[in-house]
Amino acid sequence: MTAALILIAAIILDLTLGEPRRFHPLVGFGYLAQRLEQHWHAHSVARGLIATLVLLIPFTLLAIIPQWLISPEWLPWHIAFDIVLVYLAIGWRSLHNHARAVYTALHANNLPEAQRRVGLIVSREPSTLDQQGVASATVESVLENGNDAVFGVIFWYLVAGAPGVVLYRLTNTLDAMWGYRNTRYLQFGRAAARLDDVMNLIPARLTALGYAFAGHFTPALRCWYRQGSHWKSPNAGPVMAAGAGSIGVLIGGPAMYHGRQQVRPALGEGPSPDADTINQALHLVRRTLLLWLLVILIGVWLMDIITTA
Repeated sequence: MTAALILIAAIILDLTLGEPRRFHPLVGFGYLAQRLEQHWHAHSVARGLIATLVLLIPFTLLAIIPQWLISPEWLPWHIAFDIVLVYLAIGWRSLHNHARAVYTALHANNLPEAQRRVGLIVSREPSTLDQQGVASATVESVLENGNDAVFGVIFWYLVAGAPGVVLYRLTNTLDAMWGYRNTRYLQFGRAAARLDDVMNLIPARLTALGYAFAGHFTPALRCWYRQGSHWKSPNAGPVMAAGAGSIGVLIGGPAMYHGRQQVRPALGEGPSPDADTINQALHLVRRTLLLWLLVILIGVWLMDIITTA
C-alpha cells in the first residue's frame, strides 16, 4: 500500500505545484549531457555507449542509497524522498499546460502563437504546420508523452522503486536529445535510443491498453494491431495508434524534421484533428491515469488479502 500512496502523493504534488520554476533536475541533467556531448561526440556506437553509461550509472546509484536506510527510524525520510523524486519525474501538469496553450492559441485563430507553442513540445518544424498540422502534432505529443512522462514513471516505480524511476527518466531524456536518426546521432545516440526502447517495451503497451479501456475500446485495439508496428518507434507507434483510435481521430502523416520531410504512416481513424481534439487527448490521458491508480489500489488490496489469509 505504501507504494500506491507514494504515487498518489507525488501525482497530487505535480497537479498542485507543477514543475519547479527555478531549477528542474531533468533540465540540469540535460545541460550536463549537452556539455559531455560537446567533448565526447564521435560517429561511434561505442563512444555513445560510454557516454550514456557515464551519465546514467552515477545518478542511478545515488537513488539506491536511500534503499539501504530502511530501518524504522529512517522510513519517513525514505517515503518523503520517494514522493519528491516521483513528483520531479512525473510531467503530467507540464504536458497539460503546454497542450492547453496550443489549444488556446488555435481557438483564438492565432496560428503564429500556436506554432510557437507547439514548437516547445515537438521536434518538427512548426513554421511548416497549418492549424490542422499544429493540432495533430499536439495530439501526438500528448499521447506519446502520456507514456513517457506519466505511465512509464509509474510502471518503473512499481517495478524498481526510486532507482528505476531515475534510470527511466534519464534514459528518456537522453533519447530525446540523442535519439535522432540523422548524421550526427545515428551512431552516437544508438545506445540511448535502444535502452529507451527496452525500458518502454512493457510500459508503452500497458499505456496503449489503458487508452483503449479509457476510450473507445475496439477501435483502439484495431488501430494498435493494424498500425502500431508501422511507426518508426516500436513503442510510440502502439501508444499513439491506440490513443488516436480511442478518441476517433486520424494523426500521423508526412512531417518536416530538420529541413527534410519524413514520410510517416497515418495512425488512428476518423476525422483530422482540430483544437478540440487536443482536449479529447488530454481527457483520455486523465481517464487513463485514474484507471491505472484504481487498478494499482485494487491490486494492492488483493495482495494484502492474499498475504494475510
